[in-house]
Amino acid sequence: MRIELPSGTEAELVVPGGDPPSGGLVVIPDIMSLRPLFDELVARLADETGWAVCAFDLWPGHADEPLEWRLQHVGDLRDDRVLGDAAAAADATGAPEVRVIGFCLGGMYTLKAAGTGRFTRAAAFYGMIRVPEQWRSPSQAEPLDALASPTRCPTMAIIGTEDPWTPPEDVAALEDLRVRVVRYEGAEHGFVHDPSRPAHRPEDAADAWRQVLAFLGASS
Repeated sequence: MRIELPSGTEAELVVPGGDPPSGGLVVIPDIMSLRPLFDELVARLADETGWAVCAFDLWPGHADEPLEWRLQHVGDLRDDRVLGDAAAAADATGAPEVRVIGFCLGGMYTLKAAGTGRFTRAAAFYGMIRVPEQWRSPSQAEPLDALASPTRCPTMAIIGTEDPWTPPEDVAALEDLRVRVVRYEGAEHGFVHDPSRPAHRPEDAADAWRQVLAFLGASS
């Protein structure tokens, strides 16, 4: 169901029926943000895990903007707003322990969210490890700084070896900070979450989901 976070940001929340959820999961979408793909993902993850799952809009008020516009305006996004919405989405699950995952741009914010102290585990799918030069701004802190925080929760990164957004030197920096990195040889950016993308690799995607859900503590 659609809900509104305290900031006014729209979110999709699915709470399994029956007892209160034993766990929660926040999903941070990719750059194209909240849309049917993520509504379906939230529902699937809630069904598979039994957790309350909430995904929120990265771009409130800009639902119709094309990719080109979004690529030019990532630097306008504010960490305080996005990470505040991530924490509010965690609260909306009503769960005692909440994990966070994210994809692409949402993966970058997942790495930042891992350092906030709000989440018990974090898994980033091909999230940018350093803020790309064209997105740098006073409102964009570095993911690596967040991951160096003493409040950082256990963190996993799903990486494609042919992804230009996650170059090898950045991946090595993740490992230096004891982030668990899972590499997929030959995979490009966005190979897991959207089957309509040319980069999608069904077998690797299935394996990545198995690895992430096990890391997050979902029952098999």
